[in-house]
Amino acid sequence: MNTPIFDRIESDLKSNDVVLFMKGTPMFPQCGFSASVVEVLDYFGVAYKGFDILQDTTLRQGIKDYSNWPTIPQLYVKGEFIGGCDIIREMAASGELAEMFEQKGIKINVE
Repeated sequence: MNTPIFDRIESDLKSNDVVLFMKGTPMFPQCGFSASVVEVLDYFGVAYKGFDILQDTTLRQGIKDYSNWPTIPQLYVKGEFIGGCDIIREMAASGELAEMFEQKGIKINVE
């Protein structure tokens, strides 16, 4: 389905290797789930772009329709939807997230 919001989302995904659609910003997350994913990404030291869905109602619904996933935050890596907060935390704990970053050529910088 080609809609203006889908086109915008696809453009954002093509322009950034790691994208987090979230409530708030990486500096000031506005919900615990978004804050949790920011914490995981910051731990791995990956460069990512955060998009605040609270500032844009079209994006808020559009990203849910785009991914067919009902909740925020949503993490994308190289254009692929990875998951929300619980999935990201589980993948981080199991080592699966670091492995996926490596496979997709995303630089990790864990202190």
